[in-house]
Amino acid sequence: MKTPIVSFLKSYQEKSPVRMHMPGHKGAGILGFEGMDLTEIYGADELFAAEGIIKESEQNASSLFGCPTYYSTQGSTLCIQTMCTILCQDAKSKGKKPKILAGRNAHRSFIHAAALLDFDIEWLYGNSDYLSCKINEEDLEKAIIESLPTAVYLTNPDYLGNLWDIQSLASVCKKHNVLLAVDNAHGAYLRFLEPSLHPVDLGADLSCDSAHKTLPVLTGGAYLHLSDSLNQVWKNDVKHFMEYFSSTSPSYLIMASLDAANEVLDTTFKKSLSECIQRVDGLKNTLVQYGYTILSGEPMKITISTKEFGYTGNEIANLLMECDIYAEFYDSDYIVLMPSPYNTKDDLKRLETCLCGIERKPILANKPPKLEQSKKAMNVRQALFSPSITLDVSKSLGQVCSSVTVSCPPAILPVIPGEVISESSIEVMKYYGIETVRVVKE
Repeated sequence: MKTPIVSFLKSYQEKSPVRMHMPGHKGAGILGFEGMDLTEIYGADELFAAEGIIKESEQNASSLFGCPTYYSTQGSTLCIQTMCTILCQDAKSKGKKPKILAGRNAHRSFIHAAALLDFDIEWLYGNSDYLSCKINEEDLEKAIIESLPTAVYLTNPDYLGNLWDIQSLASVCKKHNVLLAVDNAHGAYLRFLEPSLHPVDLGADLSCDSAHKTLPVLTGGAYLHLSDSLNQVWKNDVKHFMEYFSSTSPSYLIMASLDAANEVLDTTFKKSLSECIQRVDGLKNTLVQYGYTILSGEPMKITISTKEFGYTGNEIANLLMECDIYAEFYDSDYIVLMPSPYNTKDDLKRLETCLCGIERKPILANKPPKLEQSKKAMNVRQALFSPSITLDVSKSLGQVCSSVTVSCPPAILPVIPGEVISESSIEVMKYYGIETVRVVKE
């Protein structure tokens, strides 16, 4: 598979051109890779008006993912904002006011999108905790019938690696003529399993992937995917909507990494992924035999519920750091490790040796406090743009949350802007070490 962006950047660099254009390092900066860092000069195409090498590269990605695919150099955040714009515009085109039924564990970028686009949200709480939001067909159908949303928005996989039955949930959405958008930020690699578990393959109308999370792509590289049917309606508007939220100077280094990844995904990645999954499965089995509790879920996450082993996730993470091993995420209850095919066998062996060198202790019995459903006082946009003050969490009871800075790891909010802060939300914030919160100024 050709890599047109990479080829152009290398060709330009090899000419030793006189760079009378941005950026200011002129290809000769101090880091060593500036030679391929360009702006939208002649021949380099434009990300949001792609007609040349970027269009060709996106078409290559589309063929790999089996659906219309668009690049983002601003991570899944830009893709989520664009997905929400499409959901809003689709509702308005049908004469409806946008109202999105969303899993409560939505990332805070979804909350920002709600504030910027001013759409209503109805929350799905599921039957899990606030890091997960397990939704089944019956619960989703009941919620759709009761709240009459114009779209459904789910996070799958979630941060702990849980995978829900997207195919069945998509069928419920189609039954009620409701669009389904899936934040698949952690699951770009799911397309390359046999069979594919990618949301669009399972019936979702829109999906975003953070390519950099699980594929060999630089940080910030992401994909926005549309189903063929939805793309037929909005293909002339997608890039226009992306421009609403994006920089006018997208990174060519990130685009080049997305472009270069296409060749890898087309050739060696499936085999490398399959071999890595086998190694990770073997490591999980070893850890279980040693006494660890491993949560089931997606194959490329190792999520340990640490208290059964006698430690908090923070404590296990600190012990791993003493071995120069750094986890993706950890809190009082869990530690999340994210291997990829680019971790070596030695990497996994070092991880096994370190974890199996930790002495097991008595079980820690304390559990996260239960988060009750919060009372809504105003919508997200009103709350975020209202005058606000910062209070100690212990003094915030009854106040209206005004900010997403109360970021319960991993960027999932125990209380949403516009909601009244309750005793249970205060307990949750204290549990996660959140000491202050911004509230609407009275």
